[in-house]
Amino acid sequence: MTKLLGVIGDPIAHSLSPLIHNGWIRDMGFDATYEAMHVPAGEFPSALATLQKRNILGVNVTLPHKTAALEAAYDVTDAARKIRAANTLTYQGEGNWSAENTDAPGFLKALGEFNPSTDSFVVLGAGGSARALVYALAKAGAKVTVLNRTLEKAVTLCADLGNTKSLHGSLDQYKDYIDSATMVINTTSMGYSGEALELPAGDGRLFFDISYGKAAKAQLSEAHAKGWQTRDGLTMLVAQAALSFEIWFGELPDSDAAMRRCQIALEAVA
Repeated sequence: MTKLLGVIGDPIAHSLSPLIHNGWIRDMGFDATYEAMHVPAGEFPSALATLQKRNILGVNVTLPHKTAALEAAYDVTDAARKIRAANTLTYQGEGNWSAENTDAPGFLKALGEFNPSTDSFVVLGAGGSARALVYALAKAGAKVTVLNRTLEKAVTLCADLGNTKSLHGSLDQYKDYIDSATMVINTTSMGYSGEALELPAGDGRLFFDISYGKAAKAQLSEAHAKGWQTRDGLTMLVAQAALSFEIWFGELPDSDAAMRRCQIALEAVA
């Protein structure tokens, strides 16, 4: 019987996850299908109860349900518990779900090699995505500075997930902190309204925006014009998706093939 997979969120129509996973399912010959599932805030538990009546294998979870996904699981990885969010659920039967967070390792895979003893990171924003990134970087031993408009959230994030090198500050003072950073990671949502921070000269440093497509365009254009290397969140999206796929099927899929499909899809709507 065909296994059901999907991504749960609100909104969800924009998601590239069905394109990514259904491509891998076809390439690798699995009997499964992956669907986008629109579930409004507050309705996550009832959605899981409905899925348990179908031949569900697992789901990815995006905004605004990552905390609810964690709370719904009986078996939770240490990383997901510390980050306080889960983006991958696997159905174990009899109403039981296991929860993992593939955002953290997916980000590190997308980031590539770095030297935690010499490289320093500035993370813009202190929301759920930032928690996964700070967890991953701090655990790797890197120096991380978290900047947020609400300073208290940056303080809390560093206290929860940072290491002895972690710092925090106000987003209003971002230029002061960026000047001494090796890499800057933007996790804020300002790109969705077309906003972009004015950046100092990049001198070949990396500016990583975890958004992609139109949401990342303004900020990455500014970064590119100022001499930064730029990377959008598509690499992270595919990397974390590949890790979820491996959890469900026991095999790591072809990330390059997924990247090509996503790039074609984004170019078509540009």
